[in-house]
Amino acid sequence: MSTAIAHALNEGLRSVMEEDDKVLLIGEDIGRLGGVFRVTDGLQKDFGEQRVVDAPLGEAGIVGSAIGLAMAGYRPVCEIQFDGFVFPAMNQIITQLAKYRHRSEGRVSLPVVIRIPVGGGIGAIEHHSESPEAYFAHTAGLRVVSPSSAQEAYDLIRASVRSDDPVVFLEPKHNYWLKGEIDRSAAPAPIGTAKVVRPGDDLTLVTYGALVPTAVKVAAAAAEDGRSVEVIDLRSLSPIDDATIFASVERTGRLVVAHEASQTAGLGSEIVARVQDELFYSLEAPAIRVTGYDTPYPPSRLEGDWLPGLDRILDAIDRSFTY
Repeated sequence: MSTAIAHALNEGLRSVMEEDDKVLLIGEDIGRLGGVFRVTDGLQKDFGEQRVVDAPLGEAGIVGSAIGLAMAGYRPVCEIQFDGFVFPAMNQIITQLAKYRHRSEGRVSLPVVIRIPVGGGIGAIEHHSESPEAYFAHTAGLRVVSPSSAQEAYDLIRASVRSDDPVVFLEPKHNYWLKGEIDRSAAPAPIGTAKVVRPGDDLTLVTYGALVPTAVKVAAAAAEDGRSVEVIDLRSLSPIDDATIFASVERTGRLVVAHEASQTAGLGSEIVARVQDELFYSLEAPAIRVTGYDTPYPPSRLEGDWLPGLDRILDAIDRSFTY
């Protein structure tokens, strides 16, 4: 049966809560309401208010409480209601959550998952369409993941809750209701691995989260022009699966990286730098980034022009083949 990403997340959370009574959820309106996007719908009814906790409107308190719970042996999963609301919790995330295992020389683990709906494309107001992944990927001690499909949502949320390292779990809100099949019996790929979602021989297109379905459409359109584009879904933004990217680019000789976040110091910059360091003499053309612009996120009526889409990515592919 086809399942929406939001429902796959709900199912994944339910399964790990059934398996381990130390898993609990904490966030704003996640209980009776089931969250703004209904990802936690029905979980408080089935697991009770002690395991699905409606928190006050205070992100620093949510993450701080989760850190304390993790030190006491629990596996808390926090929900930050929208991407733009995570910044009040950055002190707790960067100076405490990311550092504590190193500070304690490995004696104390903090298995905390922070779920954050991210990205644009839903016509939202200011602070509701941010792409903050680079802040977290830059912070040593955090794992950062982003699912692109129902299968990846189900697999990654389960893997994240089981991780002994803190995980920032970025959910592309534009794709919450994108449906797909889930194989619940399959062994999920671990955090830290990328996935080739469409093989190709002429150019490597690397992306993640909300842009993966767009990238697949780009590859199909490029195929009509006789160009074979390989699409790689990063899945894990920290750590990055260099081996999968390098193997692809070494074969194709061309690289385009796409993401919604602004370009400067974005994840695309890191990927391009790594590829150039490792595969400079394998490249047939400069690596190209297709990203959001270096401006604050625009009003909703302009977001279609601000966000990278099919036409902008196809244009980058065309530019790559001019070399």
